[in-house]
Amino acid sequence: MRVASAAVLLLLTGCSTAVVGSPVAGELGDRDLIAGYFAEFDASARRGSAAQQDFLRRTQHPDFTDRSCELPGVTITVDPAMSTLRPDAKWAPEGAKRPRGAVYVVAVSLTVTKDGQIVGDQIGSERIVVLDGAVYGFMPCLRRS
Repeated sequence: MRVASAAVLLLLTGCSTAVVGSPVAGELGDRDLIAGYFAEFDASARRGSAAQQDFLRRTQHPDFTDRSCELPGVTITVDPAMSTLRPDAKWAPEGAKRPRGAVYVVAVSLTVTKDGQIVGDQIGSERIVVLDGAVYGFMPCLRRS
């Protein structure tokens, strides 16, 4: 349970600030692309931990492929509040440069499951990036204590 709870916290680490500004329809269909990303995110969770791990690797922002991690046996489902979707032009991951592409922030509810049991849930903000017509995220990493 401790590992899964850490997964939720780390997925949102640095991303849990209030979502401010005005909702946007999305430039060039970004809103639909982002909704599709979250639908695929959850579909990968339904297929199991290995499928979700593959999805997270494939959708890791190309500027941050050195920051991929394993989430053994854990799946994460995400329920985005798409009405909160906003551009976030100033955000950059902690200790890194700003990612290429259009950065967005959206309020989400996350649920972490391990072995068919819910082990944690959290509400926070998540950043996603649209770059060259594709949506990318930032893979959550577990910290060992």
